[in-house]
Amino acid sequence: MLLVDYTNQLKEDLQHLKDLFEQSSPPEDLRDKDYFEMVKEKTLPVYELLSKWEELALKIIKESKISVHPNQIVSTRENMELLLMHSFYIDVRRRRYMELNRSVLYVFDQLLRAVE
Repeated sequence: MLLVDYTNQLKEDLQHLKDLFEQSSPPEDLRDKDYFEMVKEKTLPVYELLSKWEELALKIIKESKISVHPNQIVSTRENMELLLMHSFYIDVRRRRYMELNRSVLYVFDQLLRAVE
């Protein structure tokens, strides 16, 4: 099923972002255009996948009446987008980052359990 594949790929991306956050330093200049372009290039596929995932998840929730609320899907997309930026710019406290990470992971796992 496509939703399971999307969700599993996003879980891998989430782990990669967490590793990046924990092992990287913030950029020296937040206005560095080259760094911005590199971030944009690396995050674009995740943004695109996240958009497809959200659309498909909301459709399946509406049709199947599974135990995940549509607001959770929307919030998860938003939180994942925050994590994408925080992972490269390291501009949030570790505790806040981990809360967002756990929240996203929780909904991914909840969704996987509901559709399997």
